Amino acid sequence: MEASSRRAVLAAGAGTAVAGAAAGLTWASRPAAAGPGAGAPDAPADGVVPFRGAHQAGITTPAQDRLHFVALDVVTSDPEELRALLTAWTRAAERMTAGAEAAPGGTVGGGPYGVPEDTGEALDLAAANLTVTIGYGPSLFDERFGLGARRPGALRELPAFAGDDLDPARSGGDLCIQACADDPQVAVHAVRNLVRMGFGVVAVRWSQLGFGRTSSTSTSQVTPRNMFGFKDGTANLKAEDPVALDEHVWVDGAEAAGGAGWLAGGSYLVARRIRMHIEVWDRSTLQDQQDTIGRDKKVGAPLGQRDEFEEPDLAAVAADGQPRIPVDSHVALAHPSNLDGVRILRRGYNFTDGSDGQGHLDAGLFFIAFVRDPFRQFVPMQQALARADKLNEYIEHTGSALFACPPGLRDGQDWGTQLFA
Repeated sequence: MEASSRRAVLAAGAGTAVAGAAAGLTWASRPAAAGPGAGAPDAPADGVVPFRGAHQAGITTPAQDRLHFVALDVVTSDPEELRALLTAWTRAAERMTAGAEAAPGGTVGGGPYGVPEDTGEALDLAAANLTVTIGYGPSLFDERFGLGARRPGALRELPAFAGDDLDPARSGGDLCIQACADDPQVAVHAVRNLVRMGFGVVAVRWSQLGFGRTSSTSTSQVTPRNMFGFKDGTANLKAEDPVALDEHVWVDGAEAAGGAGWLAGGSYLVARRIRMHIEVWDRSTLQDQQDTIGRDKKVGAPLGQRDEFEEPDLAAVAADGQPRIPVDSHVALAHPSNLDGVRILRRGYNFTDGSDGQGHLDAGLFFIAFVRDPFRQFVPMQQALARADKLNEYIEHTGSALFACPPGLRDGQDWGTQLFA
């Protein structure tokens, strides 16, 4: 299908493209992208990422360039209203990721006296590899909706970490939507329309725009740079390593036993808003910056080595007898050898949210990680970093949240029945 733009999809009218989206087709027949990394899961050739599958899109999908992330509170007390919204969201998300409007004829089809069912700002734009990923927070599984018995055991509030300066208005949430795309307007359009559909059922708690992905989730991607100018996520888990993903990312059936069986094949999403003290960093020497990270700033190699992808030699000693890679550097403390083999799938983004009113940029990293068990992976990692990481001199964590992301949807399934069945 010539599916590079919404105009092309809409022009099909009642043709197979729109009919398929409305009927819930998987789009799984679309070929993978050719070239490097062609074997990667979810590597689309036509700008459309399959919505349905064993796992939700937007996790191992090759990381797109833009993010719109939103956490929401459920404001209704009626579980049927929540279930109906999740079902409606499924239909709309599948349509939008296929390059169509949120509803058939949604922009103008209701006539001049009807309220449009699509806001229209993405009407002529490409699908841009849009993915929509949903997750549920610990607070959703209270007494309001009868979901208590379905709460996964690892879905509970994260502990406090040393140095946290969390803003409650930027933390938590009953559920989340992560929209990623290669066009910021496409990502914003997806979140805007889902939130619009939820009026009276959900309300926005907080949101975050992101740009310039800070991790590679596929071997087909080069390593990006963060706001400190360093390559970020060099040793990240990759979509082409299914064995590592099974070990570190996907929840297995035994861990999702009983009422939480709906999470088998899903994952946990950890979100942390990390403000970087840009002005302080920018006045630091190159050597101090490199010692803080543990890598060469230009090529990204571990200190004392030549290639970005060389395994860091944490035992190497410099001429002065000191470790070549400082023991309090970010690379050393986050290395699996110092964390009992812990690894995570990172999928973060840079952000710049203007200034803080005191002449300082409000900028940094919106950290997103997908893990099999946040309390066996993220928590010990963050505790080690919070305790001794030299990088703490330049950053502070200002927002935090944890969500359980269900597995992908089968044909005919929707988020409402998946959660409540």
